[in-house]
Amino acid sequence: MKKARFQEITSEYARLKIGVLGDFSLDRYLEIDPALGETSIETGLPVHNVVNVRGQPGAAGTILNNLVALGVKAAYPVGFCGKDGEGYELQHALRAKGPSVPIDYFLATPHRRTFTYCKPLLIRPGRGPEELSRLDTKNWTPTPRVIEETLIDSVRRLVGEVDALIVLDQVDVAETGVVTRRVLEALHEASQARPDLLILADSRRGVKGWPPLTFKMNVNELASMMGQSRPLAESEVGGLAKEFARQTARVVFVTMAERGMMAASPEGRVERVDCVPPRGEIDVVGAGDSVTANLAVALAAGAGLREAIELANTAASIVIHQLGTTGTASVTQLEELLVGSMTLA
Repeated sequence: MKKARFQEITSEYARLKIGVLGDFSLDRYLEIDPALGETSIETGLPVHNVVNVRGQPGAAGTILNNLVALGVKAAYPVGFCGKDGEGYELQHALRAKGPSVPIDYFLATPHRRTFTYCKPLLIRPGRGPEELSRLDTKNWTPTPRVIEETLIDSVRRLVGEVDALIVLDQVDVAETGVVTRRVLEALHEASQARPDLLILADSRRGVKGWPPLTFKMNVNELASMMGQSRPLAESEVGGLAKEFARQTARVVFVTMAERGMMAASPEGRVERVDCVPPRGEIDVVGAGDSVTANLAVALAAGAGLREAIELANTAASIVIHQLGTTGTASVTQLEELLVGSMTLA
């Protein structure tokens, strides 16, 4: 990509309004100093003394964090949290993002617990953070209908305001989060009402049964969607991606870990970009969400398929080198890495 083209694309980011519909979590980091370790007098068990607590939006919130880092005009969170302490922290963290993150479509409800990833980290001098076993809080019952109705109304109102809509289904059990069957029906209606609107979707449980949207998935998810039970050879990915794009009449993006990323269009066009080689210790948490955010923003700004996956790959490379946090990538960081790798000329 030429430098002038990079600047042409990224200069559009400040005018973009992007919706993020999905499961927002609180990422709560507990920083533990092992030098202050004790043994409980009462139980005889180890005591881990927490010396710092950090909270930030996670899951769909990680996508939103990346949108803010890229400097979009507005990033609208559409989801819910509980009326509990974690929900208070999550709403506080969203408001702290500033005026570019209006929370008009974000619901606090007594009918749900706040989805929380609690991440204890051992912090030792001269070493990267070491994550211990996580403590998660999730909802295991179906999302109440009254919440679904609010989410559906939000989708219908927001779809006319945004330049792109990102959808992230992060829950382990269907119908327990934001992206329920009825919300998917509303998304289908929205895509038909605004066929020009980019709706970029990702689900950790796969997108079987979803309406045709622009999907981001990994190789294993693509194989499953196409009825393949064995791992795909690298030479097979492009053909299956093309066929999936033809069936859905939408572009599909396929992430391939250390092999980079691929995009296929319904017309049979395939683009592939290698990953940026690692430059030291890495932590892959949040890389996929940075890819999603950068794909959506680049495409909404007018980037082509290859340009979009090049920018998304670069963002993922920046994020994986941010240890002990779910990171983000700014336009300045993207430019610095592209210049450093001689990709931007």
